[in-house]
Amino acid sequence: MWVKLCCLLLYFLALFVLARVFEAVAWYESGFLATQLVDPVALSFRKLRTILECRGLGHSGLPEKKDVRELVEKSGDLMEGELYSALKEEEASESVSSTNFSGEMHFYELVEDTKDGIWLVQVIANDRSPLVGKVHWEKMVKKVSRFGIRTGTFNCSSDPRYCKRRGWLKSTLIMSVPQTSTSKGKVMLKEYSGRRIEVEHIFKWITAHAASRIKTVYNSEHLKEEWNKSDQYRVKIYLFANLDQPPAFFSALSVKFTGRVEFIFVNVENWDNKSYMAEIGIYKTPSYILRTPEGIYRYGNNTGEFISLRAMDSFLRSLQPEVNDLFVLSLVLVNLMAWMDLFITQGATIKRFVVLISTLGTYNSLLIISWLPVLGFLQLPYLDSFYEYSLKLFRYSNTTTLASWVRADWMFYSSHPALFLSTYLGHGLLIDYFEKKRRRNNNTDEVNANNLEWLSSLWDWYTSYLFHPIASFQHFPFDSDWDEDPDLFLERLAFPDLWLHPLIPTDYIKNLPMWRFKCLGAHSDEEMLETFPDSESDSDSENKEVFSSDREASEDDELSTFHRCSEAERRCGAEPCPCANKYCHPEPCGRKARSYGSCSSAGDMEPDWSAWPPEMLHCTECVVCLENFASGCLLMGLPCGHVFHQNCIVMWLAGGRHCCPVCRWASYKKKQPYTHPQPLSSDPPS
Repeated sequence: MWVKLCCLLLYFLALFVLARVFEAVAWYESGFLATQLVDPVALSFRKLRTILECRGLGHSGLPEKKDVRELVEKSGDLMEGELYSALKEEEASESVSSTNFSGEMHFYELVEDTKDGIWLVQVIANDRSPLVGKVHWEKMVKKVSRFGIRTGTFNCSSDPRYCKRRGWLKSTLIMSVPQTSTSKGKVMLKEYSGRRIEVEHIFKWITAHAASRIKTVYNSEHLKEEWNKSDQYRVKIYLFANLDQPPAFFSALSVKFTGRVEFIFVNVENWDNKSYMAEIGIYKTPSYILRTPEGIYRYGNNTGEFISLRAMDSFLRSLQPEVNDLFVLSLVLVNLMAWMDLFITQGATIKRFVVLISTLGTYNSLLIISWLPVLGFLQLPYLDSFYEYSLKLFRYSNTTTLASWVRADWMFYSSHPALFLSTYLGHGLLIDYFEKKRRRNNNTDEVNANNLEWLSSLWDWYTSYLFHPIASFQHFPFDSDWDEDPDLFLERLAFPDLWLHPLIPTDYIKNLPMWRFKCLGAHSDEEMLETFPDSESDSDSENKEVFSSDREASEDDELSTFHRCSEAERRCGAEPCPCANKYCHPEPCGRKARSYGSCSSAGDMEPDWSAWPPEMLHCTECVVCLENFASGCLLMGLPCGHVFHQNCIVMWLAGGRHCCPVCRWASYKKKQPYTHPQPLSSDPPS
């Protein structure tokens, strides 16, 4: 998870640097920056009209370029970035969808139950033609959609009873606007009563009703009273301008941020005394002033703060976010981080997508689960102060220059989704390249695995867990016994109880006690070689003479060893004896026993029991290979207390027989330690 988080942070850093590179290239080619002001006098009539349409100001009665230019200047300063965005939006010929309502419930859910938006609905009466024609309606939909106004069509033929109850007996236009200034308040429906059905007249009717919700100040005394008033709104935004009514984007934002931000329009058109404006720091108009408990902020002085709906919406969302905004942001970040698994995971293509789907499901589930207690805590009245301090932190951090750069980059990349996706893909391919190079240096085999190999290993893992209940939550190897003997599957079908054998990890074997078997009075190997050098030389001739007889004796020894292994099988159960050939190697211990003598066979040598762990039972023979313990051989004990050759018992346990060959106690379970009885003082020591 931390690796993916670091990769995501590196990606955001790369996007930030790339945006600065684009700005430098644009400045080098055109000689201006996005924050540079534009003189409206140098613009054409078409560009000026485009700016007015994006800001939501009517210009139908202004045929002269001079009048249009003055209206642009009265609504706010124009920057190069805003001009570029407006021209690009006009060139984009994207068709905006409009909702077709199926009945009363559909209309109620979308229109009357929506408390933070504006709807424009065309009602078509039974056996009547629509009030606005198809061509004009498409223009209307495209014009109002710039300001977040949603549109729809309600045909009374789908629900005539609802139209009669509403009084919609003729085709008309309905506009829904929140009635109160509180969040989630009531919604009022207004019907268009004008006779002219041109697009500009309908748009004026919409903006007039939306502007009626904004508090308007007409004189300095009213401004002083409103400026010093303290009410429920912690954040207020003032527009000081010489206009008849505020722009449409300003009115649309007042509806969108109902209950969070208060919008106030100060009309300074007929003001003679502007001394109080100078007292509060307002020296020019138009000005967009944000007033918070922390101070005054002039909107439009930093990067990306354009006079448009989209720019101001992102600015206000960063200052006064809703819980839903934070949830959507966390959802986007978590999914971007989860998609990094597609490039970090190495191996087969199918493996990458399987891991990706698993990561997406896990991360999104954890995100939703973690948000549930957060939503519950926010409902508690005791956390109001915490909520206020959090908003204060948001306001402090998002009024900095760095935050304005981040907002500008967000608007740039969101308007160019192809660039965003291509940079994300390029970043992922770089991660894939470096991760593959790192794993090749570590000699990881999974880099070269193909789809069939990975699916085969996945099937082995699945069948292993399907046919063996999980005994622990530890990591098990994927090696299956069926790789060695495919007939084992058919054999297990004949014995259904064997399917219930659990999978036991073999990690516990390395924790079992091990020690060397010693005898009292036994000499080391070097001492024996130094003591009997002559005997070995004398025995060479004897060995040559009896070579043939020794060969026959060795064959008899092998046959007797085979019978002993069969006897061990009979004692230990139906499992094959692990001492056969490759499993158990008693030969070194046997040679030592023949060379130096076993403690049990020699009467003058007793085992050194002080070297044994106290919980182990005293014995001198391994029941797996049926060989006596030789001095110096490595022993291993089980939790039950029985002792065996280390090689013999390791191969026994590794073969899947996780129990003691003698008492069948589980080799991975602890047992009450065995206490040796203390000998009496009169008894000879054993």
